Amino acid sequence: MAFEAFWEYNIHIMNIYKRLLFIINPNAGVRRREVPLADIIMCFSDHGYETVVCFTKEHGDGTRLVEGHAGDSIDLIVCMGGDGTLNEVISGCQKIGWDKPMGYIPAGSTNDFAASLGLPGDLLEAAERIMTGTPQKLDIGEFNGRSFVYTASCGIFSRTSYDTPQSAKNLLGHFAYILEGMKDITQFQPYEMKITADDETFEGNFIFATICNTFSLGGVMTLDRDFVDLGDGLFELLLITVPKDLVQLNLIVRALLEQNYDTPYVKVRKIRSAEMIFSDITDWSLDGEYEQGREHCRFEVHPAAVQMIY
Repeated sequence: MAFEAFWEYNIHIMNIYKRLLFIINPNAGVRRREVPLADIIMCFSDHGYETVVCFTKEHGDGTRLVEGHAGDSIDLIVCMGGDGTLNEVISGCQKIGWDKPMGYIPAGSTNDFAASLGLPGDLLEAAERIMTGTPQKLDIGEFNGRSFVYTASCGIFSRTSYDTPQSAKNLLGHFAYILEGMKDITQFQPYEMKITADDETFEGNFIFATICNTFSLGGVMTLDRDFVDLGDGLFELLLITVPKDLVQLNLIVRALLEQNYDTPYVKVRKIRSAEMIFSDITDWSLDGEYEQGREHCRFEVHPAAVQMIY
């Protein structure tokens, strides 16, 4: 009888506890500080979750871990790392058709999207937020068949995040991006492109193009929080034309600082889809990760594609 009672007790506990898949990138900016990993898992446990912990080891592991472990028995996915880790995990969720909530503990060097969500920098506080928050539906972008969370960009500053060594990111944080971006400007050649976004066409030479769903772009520029809605089924297209002289360059800088997005040199539009044709093969950055260039690129929005707790 004692064994039967013990067995029934364990079955009872298994039925009470929900299961959480916790995907951690140990190579993100978390190495700069002590991570309260045991406290985070205890936080999950206190809220009724049994935690399955997985660590990424190489590029793409976030997606593969979701595909391999996020079965029917998992009730919640949480990832801890930078925006690239979040991108991989959400890409995995898109591939398997995950329709349950997920959470993000920002532990990278810049955490652009975390800033847009208003997530706390304290890791334990971020974990608690996931346990007590309400899932909200967010839009996801698709660029040439690849999912991205908050930005697909080409031009100045676009190569910065994936060109900057991880050791520099961990040591210098956001400042490392600025340093790499300054080098980018001195070596940059404008792109000749034609962009058809919904029913409007833009054609010319551009130094920067991004399709985004965020309030912050690498900390280099920001979009008005009253203008951007992360769940309205639309992304923002931002284009900056190549300046012909210092006067035009100053006008561009002023427009960005004042968030004036309808000038001859800076344009912003809300879009659902876009088609881009380049005169030469152009590399892109998706959530800070490298995307091999093509002469012909396509973009579309997947509205309310993920339930994010923040």
